[in-house]
Amino acid sequence: MFKAYIGGPIYAALGNHDSVPTNLGSPHSIDRNGPLGQQFSWHYDHISKLWEHYGWIDNATQTQASLHYGGYSIGHPLGLRIITINTDFWYQANNFAFLHAENPDYSGIFSFLVEELQKAEDEGQRVWIMGHVPTGWQGQNALPEGSDAFYQIIERYSPHVIANVFFGHTHEGTNNGTLQTAYDALVAAWTGPSLTPLTNLNSGYRLYEIDTGTWEIFEAYTYYADVNTFTTLNCTGPVFQLEYSTRKAYSPAADWPEDEPLNATFWHRVTEAMEKDKGLVSLFNTYQGKSSIRSPNCTSDACAAAKICYIRSGSTALGRACPQGFGSVQSPYTGVNF
Repeated sequence: MFKAYIGGPIYAALGNHDSVPTNLGSPHSIDRNGPLGQQFSWHYDHISKLWEHYGWIDNATQTQASLHYGGYSIGHPLGLRIITINTDFWYQANNFAFLHAENPDYSGIFSFLVEELQKAEDEGQRVWIMGHVPTGWQGQNALPEGSDAFYQIIERYSPHVIANVFFGHTHEGTNNGTLQTAYDALVAAWTGPSLTPLTNLNSGYRLYEIDTGTWEIFEAYTYYADVNTFTTLNCTGPVFQLEYSTRKAYSPAADWPEDEPLNATFWHRVTEAMEKDKGLVSLFNTYQGKSSIRSPNCTSDACAAAKICYIRSGSTALGRACPQGFGSVQSPYTGVNF
């Protein structure tokens, strides 16, 4: 479907639901490179060969993806380097991630990431990193050790090499960043909305406008389809409509120049505006659920403070230091209001 509707090239990052059983993945070295460490190799071999078969990646990239748990590094025709990694190795629902958890690079995914980032730095390339499970927000998805290792890598190579980070997993539309002041903000992680509504969400997707000289994002348009109308569909698919423009929704309150990218500093300015106007937090909360009628409201001071904290948190440690209970719009909030 992606190939038919979008064309190419297409770059995929594996997620925790891309295999059966779900959530699981073990490092090759889990039993000193014995047979247990190869028990999921069939999956990485199979999916990478499908990508090659459909013309998404070439044979050399397929070989790399097969060896690196579905992760690969590839050059875009216009000069950008895209690095995808398998984030199941820091996912808290992956039982294998708890083995050797004191060494977050037991799988070698961070060594692979650093090697590719160093090549990009040496060659003067910008990089986008693509993964599935986010490291920050409220701190409930990534194990602390893996999240901290990723956070340190981001700090080392941002913003001169890493232009943007992209995640999925939550099915909701959110953002979080590194460091927690406008001056120190390095790079933003964009968590894209999902086509699958999952629980109490609408269906959605996002398009980005990019400066192909710097590979910074200058606009992000989020589209949605109202799941509440799906029972009326007859022989046609859902109709998607524009939900919001990120720049139009937040730039006026953040006093952000039209000719500046929507980078980490922009998002911190947005959180500063949220501190002055809870209505902006409520708007963010609506967009998080893709305008679902089932999303809980975020109108209390406690919810607003929590959301601002989540947006500023790019690691598990930072996220867990925030007030809990206001992270997901897929169920009623459990946080304590004040």
